Amino acid sequence: MFGMGCFWGVERLFWQCEGVSATSVGYAAGGAPNPTYEAVCSGLTGHNEVVHVVFDPRRVNYARLLRLFWEGHDPTQGMRQGNDVGTQYRSGIYVFDATQRQAAESSRERYQAALTAAGRGVITTEIVDAPVFYPAEDYHQRYLAKNPRGYCAVTGCGIPFPD
Repeated sequence: MFGMGCFWGVERLFWQCEGVSATSVGYAAGGAPNPTYEAVCSGLTGHNEVVHVVFDPRRVNYARLLRLFWEGHDPTQGMRQGNDVGTQYRSGIYVFDATQRQAAESSRERYQAALTAAGRGVITTEIVDAPVFYPAEDYHQRYLAKNPRGYCAVTGCGIPFPD
């Protein structure tokens, strides 16, 4: 599960990845049960806009998903991504087991080294155990497939993930 700004563009990034079998946008890592979009946008729930990614590890490995995550947004911006500001736009990796945690933490270290070498800031990404996932309202699911001219594109910080 990944949070990297507006979940519409993030979902499209992952659904286009070969080996990803399903995506769902929603809310996680907050304090209120069953949040709504309006409540999350108020900043009072503490939830993050996230994408739950289901993938076939025989077709795509977790390292590839982490690469998409790091290159798909600017993990140094804190509680925002571009013009979208608020706790719901923070950078987060929500892991489901110890193997994912180790991979996520290791990839963060590697990407921080690349960012530091390029004179960029410190990564603010939270890496925590996957909290309860609350699916977003139906109109948010596959939003950019239904609204191809939607404005919520993901943009990275221009630094490639190190090989």
